Amino acid sequence: MLLKRLPICILLLLFFHISFSQNSFYDTDSVREIRISFYNTNWDYLLDSLYVQGDNDRILADIEIDGDSYDSVGIRYKGFSSVSVNRLKNPFNIKLDYIIEGQDHQGVDKLKLSNVIQDPSFIREVLSYEVCRKYMPSSQANYANIFINDTLWGLYTNVETVNKSFLIDHFDSKYNSFFKCNPENLNVQIGGENANLSNTHGTDSSDYYPFYALKSDYGWEDLYNLIDTLNNVSDSIHHVLNVDRTLWMHALNYSMINFDSYIGYGQNYYLYKDQANQWNPIIWDLNMSFGGFKLTDASQQYFNGFDITQAQNMDPLTHYYHTSQPPFNTLRPLLKNLFSSERNRKMYLAHMRTIMEENFVNQDYFVRGQALQNLIDQDVQNDTNKFYTYSDFITNLTSQVSLVASICPGIAQLMDSRSTYLSSYLGYSGEPIISNIAYTPQNFILGDDIWITAEVIDATFAKVAYRFGKNERFKSVEMHDDGNHNDGTSGDGIYGCKISNCSNSLDYYLYADNDSAGVFSPARAAYQYYTIQTTIQPGDLVINEVMSNNISTVTDNSGKYEDWIELYNTTSSPISTNGLFITDTLAYLHKWNLPNHIIPPNSYSIIWADEDGNQGEEHSNFQLSNLGESLILSNSDSSVIDSITFLPQLDDIAFGRSPNGIGSFTMLTPTFKANNDFPNLIDEISEKVIIYPNPFTDVLYLEKKEKIEVRDLLGKIIYSAASANRIQTSDWDSGVYFISLKDKRQTIKVIKIK
Repeated sequence: MLLKRLPICILLLLFFHISFSQNSFYDTDSVREIRISFYNTNWDYLLDSLYVQGDNDRILADIEIDGDSYDSVGIRYKGFSSVSVNRLKNPFNIKLDYIIEGQDHQGVDKLKLSNVIQDPSFIREVLSYEVCRKYMPSSQANYANIFINDTLWGLYTNVETVNKSFLIDHFDSKYNSFFKCNPENLNVQIGGENANLSNTHGTDSSDYYPFYALKSDYGWEDLYNLIDTLNNVSDSIHHVLNVDRTLWMHALNYSMINFDSYIGYGQNYYLYKDQANQWNPIIWDLNMSFGGFKLTDASQQYFNGFDITQAQNMDPLTHYYHTSQPPFNTLRPLLKNLFSSERNRKMYLAHMRTIMEENFVNQDYFVRGQALQNLIDQDVQNDTNKFYTYSDFITNLTSQVSLVASICPGIAQLMDSRSTYLSSYLGYSGEPIISNIAYTPQNFILGDDIWITAEVIDATFAKVAYRFGKNERFKSVEMHDDGNHNDGTSGDGIYGCKISNCSNSLDYYLYADNDSAGVFSPARAAYQYYTIQTTIQPGDLVINEVMSNNISTVTDNSGKYEDWIELYNTTSSPISTNGLFITDTLAYLHKWNLPNHIIPPNSYSIIWADEDGNQGEEHSNFQLSNLGESLILSNSDSSVIDSITFLPQLDDIAFGRSPNGIGSFTMLTPTFKANNDFPNLIDEISEKVIIYPNPFTDVLYLEKKEKIEVRDLLGKIIYSAASANRIQTSDWDSGVYFISLKDKRQTIKVIKIK
């Protein structure tokens, strides 16, 4: 019997969803010391040769990171334009686990060290990433003094690699389609296509091999589907692309004039397909932000590049108002096609306004820039291989510095003028005001309809975007001020909308616009959002099946046979695992926090109990005991939702509920993420039924003729007969089988041996 419902604990939280764990190795306010000892005395010649040949091979070295030593690491140069065989201070790509599998430093197995060649201020990259991390998944970055064979080589920027560890931290998965969007050979000519997501390269995914680097086991078909949708049916692009996150990337690039990016040469970004099956752009390579890269973006307006004044007054909708240089009229479809929507343009400019107001209008960037320069001042002075003078370093925060072939703008010189320009840009201001956000009922339960209301001043449109779990995309429902949506009286400025059949957890944000501009609440949506939660009741979500001795039944994404726990949603409403916990330690109910995932009605979810969170958020921090133990599923307030005690299990035998979802537990054939109710219960052999021999080799005998059905370990029927007392088994594989005796409703486990 279900327990009486407890008073509901409702949490209204503004989540700053920068979900990664800050690694102390990338602490921004610290300078690391990395000492490299190459095995070869001619290491520089070897690295130069590999670079000239375009070979991604590495040479070996030992390194020491802040006193911790690692041997047999692999090193090569990093990057394209920042490398030269004629200079000493080149950037490095260091792979710690190149020879020794699993070798890492504080969980980091690859180092990306940039030589700061295009930045007299030394702060562009670190400061830019710090800004980006407020609005979208972005790398951490700091500084490191590099020593080679005990000689100080110089001060480098140390930037977190966008790899599978990064994906786990930000997307909670790493096995989906993943690309680095940089061409094999960068086309630096005017109108170079590169990795611009145009469909001009061809109609087959193989046509795109030279322009994108696959970083996952598969994904070319997925990438071509994105390209095809973007170019041919862009009205449907939200089905396959996280449009909001793409608008944030564009807003960051245009705010900080970062043209060594998609908006410039169509490169220097990543794409990852998340658990909601949407592609997400990931910003990368910010060493020439704040106007350090001034070459053409292939638009008619800036066909020959731009100077500092043009950078200060760069039109953020260049690729909408100014077509690309013929014949490349679709050269930047990720800009042009998204901006064809007026609402997308307003959302984009709203994001840009947030970036400017939170970092530049208030002068936070300048204070932060001074702090970073003070941090590295002595290190810059000690760097005898730097490309600029110490005076250039001091000057470039505020004023321009002459480079070999151009001029690098002062960061303040650029951004203060840019703030002024954007403040008067059409569509940048005049936005509605959103306030007094509320919801009813306050004490909601699973399956209730929830009304969201807000006071919205000077709006002609308002909406709520919501989701029940991170493994689904945000959906939108329009808000109304008509007196019919729990919004008070018509025209009173209170807008409302209904979200039907709600889960126990709801993530949401608001957006509103008028003829002038748009606005989000919270301002950093959808990277940040509001969350409301309630508890679920015993019986809503159950532990449905457990397998603690998975020898050969089913593998996780890494191909390993691991313990697993199956949860089943018994209700007609979606259940979120946000705020739920599961444990195998009775005194520690909050041992493992389940991910923020949605389980649809009458559906299943799998937890891999393998103590391997590096594989994704579905992997718990405990394993199951082969000897049996207890499991407890609970809410965040420690109220118990379900608990079981499972027994010792034979190899490849599960312990599950029958009938499915509601019955008592018994040993059964594993039904991974499926209904337990096909006839597979493993009971004791009836006195009236004898099957022999067991184990068997080439034949099985039944003492009496029986109506039987034989399934293999995965539940596939391999033999059935209306009446049989002898079964020829010579062509069966060795392993476990289950014989269902239909008349007696009984299942018997048998084992074939060689």
